[in-house]
Amino acid sequence: MASISAPVQRLDAVPKAEGRAEYLADLRFDDMLHARIVASTCARGRVRSIRYPDLPQGYAVVEARDIPEGGENRILMIKDDWPVFADAEVRFKGQTIALLVGPDRAVLASLAARTAVEYAETKPVLSIDDSLALVGGPLHGANNLFADYTVVKGDPDAAFARASAVVEEQFSTGAQEHVYLEPQGCVAVPGDGRVTLHVSTQCPFYVRKAVAHALGWPRERVRVEVPEVGGGFGGKEHYPDVLATAAAVAALKTGRPVRIVLDRAEDMRVTCKRHPSRIAFRTALDDRGSVLGMEIDTVLDAGAYETCSPVVLQRAIFTSTGVYDIPNVRARGRAVATNVVPSDAFRGFGAPQALFAIEMHMDHLARRDGADPVDFRRRHFIRQGGTTVTNGRIHEEVLLGRMLDRVLDASGYRAKSIAQGIGRGIGISFAAHGCAFTGSGERDLIKARVGLRKRADDRVEILAAGVDMGQGLATAFRKVVAGALGIPLASVQYDRADTDLMPDSGPTIASRSTMIVGHLLELAAGALKEKWRDGEEQEAWQDYAHPPHLSWNPETLQGDAYPAWGWGVNAVEVAVDHATREVSVVKAWAVYDVGVPVDRLAVEGQAHGGMVQALGWAGLEKLENRAGEYRQATLADYAIPTSLDAPAIEVDFIENPYPLGPSGAKGAGELVFDGAAAAFAMAVQQAVGAEFHDLPLTPERIAEATP
Repeated sequence: MASISAPVQRLDAVPKAEGRAEYLADLRFDDMLHARIVASTCARGRVRSIRYPDLPQGYAVVEARDIPEGGENRILMIKDDWPVFADAEVRFKGQTIALLVGPDRAVLASLAARTAVEYAETKPVLSIDDSLALVGGPLHGANNLFADYTVVKGDPDAAFARASAVVEEQFSTGAQEHVYLEPQGCVAVPGDGRVTLHVSTQCPFYVRKAVAHALGWPRERVRVEVPEVGGGFGGKEHYPDVLATAAAVAALKTGRPVRIVLDRAEDMRVTCKRHPSRIAFRTALDDRGSVLGMEIDTVLDAGAYETCSPVVLQRAIFTSTGVYDIPNVRARGRAVATNVVPSDAFRGFGAPQALFAIEMHMDHLARRDGADPVDFRRRHFIRQGGTTVTNGRIHEEVLLGRMLDRVLDASGYRAKSIAQGIGRGIGISFAAHGCAFTGSGERDLIKARVGLRKRADDRVEILAAGVDMGQGLATAFRKVVAGALGIPLASVQYDRADTDLMPDSGPTIASRSTMIVGHLLELAAGALKEKWRDGEEQEAWQDYAHPPHLSWNPETLQGDAYPAWGWGVNAVEVAVDHATREVSVVKAWAVYDVGVPVDRLAVEGQAHGGMVQALGWAGLEKLENRAGEYRQATLADYAIPTSLDAPAIEVDFIENPYPLGPSGAKGAGELVFDGAAAAFAMAVQQAVGAEFHDLPLTPERIAEATP
């Protein structure tokens, strides 16, 4: 086979183009019922009573009391604080109180609209400030904190004691809607003392764990099959657990298959968002303007339940110094509870918020002393052997300087960055993204296992639980295995994930699938190749082994937070209309170090999509929380970039092979989101001659800063 980076036709391209690919909503089962969520209209309070309309024959209500004996009204994610059904306390508008189940979706919608829930309401917690002030009394624990971490590098107190100047700044970012093409959905099918769930999810084994926990069953009685998945971006990491647990209870009560498919308005109202953030810096500078030390305070709005907020918070803290080797740092992070739909994973999960803040802060520090912002930041780049904020080491060669030079040349940055306030601007930002699970999570929590099965016809089946949700993972896995075995791509088969048929190779999140699971498949392929015998059935299995050179203490959060880092340089050029303050992105450029791209064209596609998605978060996508729900509730009033808004984008890669990735590959899917927002904001700053600290940079916000 040709180089691993050479493009090939996607495994799913033709079926999707011809409309033959089957998504969740395409699935049909005999005697299937539909379900409609009865959702809370109260942000914080207790359920006093529920009055259902008279139900037609064949319709039923499913509530917490229908959970089987031995089960528990809790959804096991990282914690199990989110109830399957809110039978008493409600914490956000949109929370599931009950399901209405029956054969006709239109009738169910009418029944749900006529269901009356009476609440004893409590003053809701609607913002980070409200949460820290314990408005209305504690919502979670004694202090509303789902997580509170502090890491220290060097001696920040001594750095501030000898500083020539101290600069303080604060930045904020807003929530973001995932807007995957396919809304959330699942089908629960009971039978033979088990339940089979067909779920649009990134994490089939997460769903199995959550459903088994709620039912009080051993996990082997729950099967999860994944159809085609129409996008996820992290939004299908934990919310599928919410639907699947309720659907499983409904299927067991009725004895029939039960399907829940959210429409777009429902999906936007009740599903998880990107964590809003507030990040404050206190920075010590020496007499030359170089950074001696930083104190960084990161606060994330976690929403009503914990989901994976501690993990997102850790990544935000561990990325808080960006691509820079700051010698003395104290970084604190808190994830606070509010009465808003829970926040959860979203492409980059914590890194985009942190990188926007550190990049803007470093840009402002440079301009404060009249230094060139790019040269100032280059001076602080971390290098191989440098120390991270968790006192780990950068083990790989860091090629940021060469990457920056490519972007400077391609974009013409130097010539374009001279004039200020002329309605045109250009910005450059840098990004670092830790690949795979945090610290020792791959070893201690995931414990991935993969297999290869060679059939008698010498075709090879991949046995791994990765989910292709449009990013091309199925094709990447096939390329890795075919390349390692030296056989044609057509001789390798990869079916969709099924917890009965495949080992748990871990969730499809955290830019881990190609790098971690792909490497395990490469090792399994090497073992199979050594014992290959034509015309015979054979198998090869591979378990994850943690690299011995990595050190991590999960209690102190010290050591190598990630096995490797991806690196990026982004440039964005904008034009700002003087009358309306509307921003048009003229062009964007990017260079990435993802090790060696597995299929360059596919990774370029990821880069284009990630940058456009980040530009939407930076300048268009406004979610305003009013009384506990977001005002932008449909795609008519939540603006995302369209094809007409997407600029011309030039993407390049610098090869820097990672020895423990398949053919040298590292993670790519999240890095390509991380840097564009800061470059966009810097470009707008130059275009209008003002300084900004908050996203999204809407025309209204720009107008307020430039009267």
